[in-house]
Amino acid sequence: MTYRIAVLVGSLRRESFNRQLAQALVKLGQHQLEFVTVRMDDLPLYNQDNEGNPPEPVRRFKTEIAQSQGVLFVTPEYNRSIPGVLKNAIDHASRPYGQSVWGDKPAGIIGVSVGAVGTALAQQHLRNVLAYLDMPTLGQPEMFIQNKPGLFAADGSIGNEDTKLFLQKFMDRFADWVKHHADRAANR
Repeated sequence: MTYRIAVLVGSLRRESFNRQLAQALVKLGQHQLEFVTVRMDDLPLYNQDNEGNPPEPVRRFKTEIAQSQGVLFVTPEYNRSIPGVLKNAIDHASRPYGQSVWGDKPAGIIGVSVGAVGTALAQQHLRNVLAYLDMPTLGQPEMFIQNKPGLFAADGSIGNEDTKLFLQKFMDRFADWVKHHADRAANR
């Protein structure tokens, strides 16, 4: 079975460190999983008034999440929490009430920042949201990556060999997590 993973990058900036990390992670995991980066920049602000007739970008987003067997969240930390664009996307795909596409989708969380604690607080806030959405979320290893010179190689891969091995372990564990939970959900 092919396991399709929706990759959600919580930054809109073209040269985002988290976008670069997501692309490097896809390279590390592509032998085990199929990755699709899901667009969020065209989603309007969530408005309950639009639930009965959601705009096309919302319908597309929900369909892409629904067609995935897992979700990889790659998020920066803005003001000690998750970016608004990511929360907005999560809210759209969880509504209307009772029609969430998140339930039972295994998730992994990672992020990179210039700060020493990486994206620890944003990840914790995201874990709280995902718990409510009934998404089994990989707990270990936790991945708080600090962007230091040499983290990314010129070709976009991970430049530091120790960090590459660390991230490969995360991706291997994430693949096992997805397979276990996706198979369990499929057999219900």
